[in-house]
Amino acid sequence: MKKTFLKTLLCTSATATALLWSAHAVAEEEVTVGYQQIVGPYVSAIAMKKFDEPLKAAGYTVKWRQFSSAGDISSALASGGIPIGVLGSTGIAAAATRGVNMQLFWILDNIGHSEALVVRKESGISKPEDLKGKRIGVPFVSTSHFHLLVALSKVWKMNPRDVRILNMQPPQIVAAWQRGDIDAAYVWPPALTTLLKDGTVLTDSEEVGKASVPTFDGIVVDKAWAEKNPKFMQAYTKVMADAYRDYNQNSAKWTESSPEVKGITQMIGGNAKDILEAMKMLVFPSAQEMASKTWLGGGAGSGAVKALTESAAFLKEQKQIDSVLPDYSGFVNASWAEQAAK
Repeated sequence: MKKTFLKTLLCTSATATALLWSAHAVAEEEVTVGYQQIVGPYVSAIAMKKFDEPLKAAGYTVKWRQFSSAGDISSALASGGIPIGVLGSTGIAAAATRGVNMQLFWILDNIGHSEALVVRKESGISKPEDLKGKRIGVPFVSTSHFHLLVALSKVWKMNPRDVRILNMQPPQIVAAWQRGDIDAAYVWPPALTTLLKDGTVLTDSEEVGKASVPTFDGIVVDKAWAEKNPKFMQAYTKVMADAYRDYNQNSAKWTESSPEVKGITQMIGGNAKDILEAMKMLVFPSAQEMASKTWLGGGAGSGAVKALTESAAFLKEQKQIDSVLPDYSGFVNASWAEQAAK
């Protein structure tokens, strides 16, 4: 009897220990998520630790890692260094074409008004045809470069070779603008904010996107990893949906002194005033909008797939990729947004 009791006690203790160890092991599963210096509800939610408890309850802890460029995030995704990361639409198109097995599952923002073609007030440019022979600064192979060429060739039916397009990074654009070396520029904040002090907007990515395809920032995930970790994906996207709904309903409460905006400055630097101005230029779609055909839903007919296809064609023209895939629908997944929208 004593041996039986002891044996039972030992088995019970071993089982309890195993269960505790199992729970501990699950709770300690760490996931590295890559992000970039962007503004919006996503980075604010990270700063305010809104992901921590939901993901911990699902059995995960997150290590947030800031990357300086889309290329670095693409490399980390391809090598398995991270399972999730932030990329712009042109970066997603490039990575997908090069064989990175990933899926776009969340639209962080429609770039919209936050990227614009600004012309100097004294340049004499008041309409598209006035751009002929003028000097335009733009970072090559960026979403701004993509929409500049789309605006010229598809929207205004002009030959891009009729203007002088110069490859410049944002700081170079500002310097060239101040020297009077360029007549116009297609760029994003904070350079855009500086240029608008003595420039006017001829068009922006909101207008060009409506006439062609939008450019956007999104979150991608390693396809195989997402399939193996549905609890993470459900918890992660639920936090995102709540954060986006809260912003869209209460954006007036986001001020220079609010914790939401202070959190963004802590994560990416800069000042609160510029961050608020940049956010006003962006469009943050709801989970319901993301799940629709406008963005992720609808297979090959979705807005995201069309945008990736057009972006890939642009990258091929720029000799950044060798070919364009016949179908990008396998790189877009609306199911997680659909679940989060419920």
